[in-house]
Amino acid sequence: MLPSADVARGRAAGLDVIGELPGTYPEWLGDQGFTAAHGLRYPYVAGEMAHGISTTGMVTELARAGMLGFFGAAGLPLPRVEAAVTALAGALTPDRAWGVNLIHTPREPEWEERTADLLLARDVRRISASAFLELTPAVVRCSAAGLRTDPAGRVVRRTHLFAKVSRPETAAAFMSPAPPALLNALVERGRLSREEADLAARVPVAQDITVEGDSGGHTDNRPLVTLLPRILALRDRIQRRHRYPEAIRVGAAGGLGTPQSVAAAFALGAAYVVTGSVNQTAAEAGISAEAKRMLAAADLTDVIMAPAADMFELGVKVQVLRRGTLFGVRARKLYDLYRGHDSLEAVPAAERTALERDILRASVTEVWTEAERFWNDRDPAQLRRAATDPKHRMALVFRWYLGSSSVWAVTGDPGRVLDYQLWCGPALGAFNQWTAGSWLADPARRTVAQIARNLLEGATVLTRAHQLRSLGVPLPHRAFSFTPRPLA
Repeated sequence: MLPSADVARGRAAGLDVIGELPGTYPEWLGDQGFTAAHGLRYPYVAGEMAHGISTTGMVTELARAGMLGFFGAAGLPLPRVEAAVTALAGALTPDRAWGVNLIHTPREPEWEERTADLLLARDVRRISASAFLELTPAVVRCSAAGLRTDPAGRVVRRTHLFAKVSRPETAAAFMSPAPPALLNALVERGRLSREEADLAARVPVAQDITVEGDSGGHTDNRPLVTLLPRILALRDRIQRRHRYPEAIRVGAAGGLGTPQSVAAAFALGAAYVVTGSVNQTAAEAGISAEAKRMLAAADLTDVIMAPAADMFELGVKVQVLRRGTLFGVRARKLYDLYRGHDSLEAVPAAERTALERDILRASVTEVWTEAERFWNDRDPAQLRRAATDPKHRMALVFRWYLGSSSVWAVTGDPGRVLDYQLWCGPALGAFNQWTAGSWLADPARRTVAQIARNLLEGATVLTRAHQLRSLGVPLPHRAFSFTPRPLA
């Protein structure tokens, strides 16, 4: 084989060329089966962020860059979700991949069903299922609806379900075919055809499994370096057991804020990577300028776990920003009051005064009026339950604060800065340190596509450096760093 032009030039320059390593490209970092399945150039996904923080603009820019983004539908009224779907379908050609989030709402199964109805009716081809503790009729229907076979008898999906998991038992459920009892019930209800149910018994519920380590928002705080290999091994066992003709693809999320962490995820075997917290600082993110400023100042340790609005009564927590906001501390106080008392009336007068003055900044009566208005539109059953269960009424009052706090951050309410709920993990602190003083430090340049390209390019540079070092080539420390720059 003749030496390449680079080797020839090196020798002509008097260099002692001892070998040649073929080129490495960002497109090659993950599983090329993943990019082929979804028509992507890069194995890169920007995950959904609730309340529309992952905007249609963000999803559109990623699609045009050959990447995948999910619109953050959680917490939004269905007309807004439908409007977003209409906008995305109108802005992007059919060959561009995009998706929408379906979040698990265990206390509101009807809401989950209505969201699934909307996504299927509007032919959304990629759905990211997040925060699921178990399989539900809604998520199984999203997976199975539209299944058919091609002329060769292979099962073809109409809708691609991405399942975000952080526990092996949840991963196993999504990697396996849907339970027969659940499929049969959907057929009996007329929600699936018999043919769709039979085909669903031959394929996993989700072909794409996103393993989520320590992340912003809902998280089990698992280290990705231990969780991902565990789920990959589980995938291999389930793949052998069911003999799927198409391999289950396993991606990585959580803690990915630098080229080093992205390169590490691919080195562990990730088919694709999913970023989250870092995208809240992007120009296209649907969050206020003040919130972005607060997030851009965060460091690794500036996060805290706080009660989740959607699963408050279950004690589920989310990871949020601690620096510059008192939300985490105040939300914990609400949960302590909920755990310690059976009703709002049982809260001691002094504590109730402090609650209304410092946290709610309104009387309980005023907050309840707002909560009633919200639940009357969304799920009146919650109000009927509250009428006979004073503890549930207390939970709905406290959930008003937890839910409103994220909206205040989105809209930039200047009087509620100390109550902003900003979902983020330590990855954002690492990202801020990596970009400090660089081209990407300028907020005007920090687009979601430039963030993605720099993370991928940096991961490629680092991967190539590791390849050289593993071949015995001595390298300086600077070979393992990458400074952000404008990339096309």
